[in-house]
Amino acid sequence: MPLTPQDFVSKWKRVTGREKQIYQEHFIDICHLVGHQTPNDYDPTGTRFAFEMGATKTSGGQGWADVAKLGYFGWEYKGKNADLEKAYDQLLRYRDSLQNPPLLIVSDINLIVIRTNYTNLPTRTYSLALEDLLKPEGMEILRTVFFNPERLKPQVTIESVTKEAAAQFSRLAENLRRYGSDPQKIAHFLIRLLFCLFAEDTGLLPEKLFPRLLEQTRHNSNDFSEVLRQLFRAMNSGGYFGSDRILHFNGGLFDNENVLPLDSADMDIIADIDALDWGAIEPSIFGTLFERGLDPFKRSQLGAHYTSRDDILLIVEPVLMAPLRREWAALQVECLAWKEEGEKEKGKKRDGVRRKISEKLRAFADRVAATTVLDPACGSGNFLYVALRLLLDLQNEVISFSDEMGAGRFFISVAPKQLFGIETNEYAHELAQMTIQIG
Repeated sequence: MPLTPQDFVSKWKRVTGREKQIYQEHFIDICHLVGHQTPNDYDPTGTRFAFEMGATKTSGGQGWADVAKLGYFGWEYKGKNADLEKAYDQLLRYRDSLQNPPLLIVSDINLIVIRTNYTNLPTRTYSLALEDLLKPEGMEILRTVFFNPERLKPQVTIESVTKEAAAQFSRLAENLRRYGSDPQKIAHFLIRLLFCLFAEDTGLLPEKLFPRLLEQTRHNSNDFSEVLRQLFRAMNSGGYFGSDRILHFNGGLFDNENVLPLDSADMDIIADIDALDWGAIEPSIFGTLFERGLDPFKRSQLGAHYTSRDDILLIVEPVLMAPLRREWAALQVECLAWKEEGEKEKGKKRDGVRRKISEKLRAFADRVAATTVLDPACGSGNFLYVALRLLLDLQNEVISFSDEMGAGRFFISVAPKQLFGIETNEYAHELAQMTIQIG
């Protein structure tokens, strides 16, 4: 029967029960709220739309998505105020078995987080708190999830956003060259800006920092430059920047507070760059595009062929990852057999099997973190960046598998110290270091 947004919000604000006690009723209420049939009414067979839909995990073993509508979404619940990132990680492991749905959704009752899931397109995130469902735009997004998820599909590709960002930096570099600034100083300054934009997007710097700075300085370039100096100073040592506490960023990128002269046109370009979707920018190709944009002799190559991530994988996968993946596949089979053995035991013997699994998995995770990679002509670090991402992903898979085995989670230990690059061009080497830190 129909349910008004006011009734829905009023009811679920008061509910404090555990996830398993409440999630199916919550989802059924959402169906009534948006005017969609419940899973059993829509699909009595439970093959296309169902609670507890079976899914094979990418890390092996069987799991169950809390609810899924094939071709539309997978949906995972957690209790109120629980870790929704963990729920999202679960969905990522289920998505292949759920036929790669266009939307991956997690909820803790108070919040519904909707992420798009399209290959080669940036991920878009829509967050709906209970109060958002009292607004027409919030309800429209929720209805779209059930009836037309394609409307939430991102309209730009990762590659197009990445090229646009590189082109904008090229414009800014050209402006700075007109002022007579040294090319190496321009490159260093713009690498700092580039790093700040990634740090802002990932939460390492305060949210919407640059829009606020640009608004506060009101297109006064001298004031903006002074504020940037204060920010770089804070990032070098850690401390307060206005009312915001800034982390210490090591590695020497912010070892001084130098800022190049800027004018109002430069501030407009920085605003345009910041407005791009930095979550969609692909560092594995950005380094090359960025380098070409800053070098006057390479500007004509900005739109020319570059080594794509897929091209890089043709080398990195067989040389670096294939031996590790073979070892990992064999270890998973062993661990599953040990677990089956351990379930027949009791007390200390069962605990001993669990410890054995934990020790083996931690040892392999340590092996991944001890793997070193050398690129003898690293350029702007594209190959090293992809290698780092693959090692991180593999170790994270080991950690998740350990959790599923009941052997506990442990911390990521893959780090940039595993990577080595040789490069004769000082600027390219600095750009490679920045690319790896982003990774």
